[in-house]
Amino acid sequence: MTRQPFQATRFQRLQAEVSRLLLDWLRGSWRRGSAALLALLIGLYAGNNLTSFFLFRIGQRPLAVLGMVVLVELVIRLRSRFLKGEPGLGWVICDNFRIGIVYAVVLEGFKLGS
Repeated sequence: MTRQPFQATRFQRLQAEVSRLLLDWLRGSWRRGSAALLALLIGLYAGNNLTSFFLFRIGQRPLAVLGMVVLVELVIRLRSRFLKGEPGLGWVICDNFRIGIVYAVVLEGFKLGS
């Protein structure tokens, strides 16, 4: 007597997708992974420095943060307009740079709140 396979649930599909992404990341090239990590860290560094620069230069940190948010939104709009399939290395670098900047702006918001 053979056992029938279980129905594929959303959780099983999610688990398979996450494991596929992690394995692809581990099997990926060092060039792609290191470029993505560097872009993330450079975005974080740039976000921290730009908000600090505008604070001391202009004295208006909220305006600097607003400008960064508008810039990030423009990058997201351009990406969705031009990219339809799997992103290339340039788009991965651009996305990670954007994520680093957003993280820096959110961290700056927490600094302002405390």
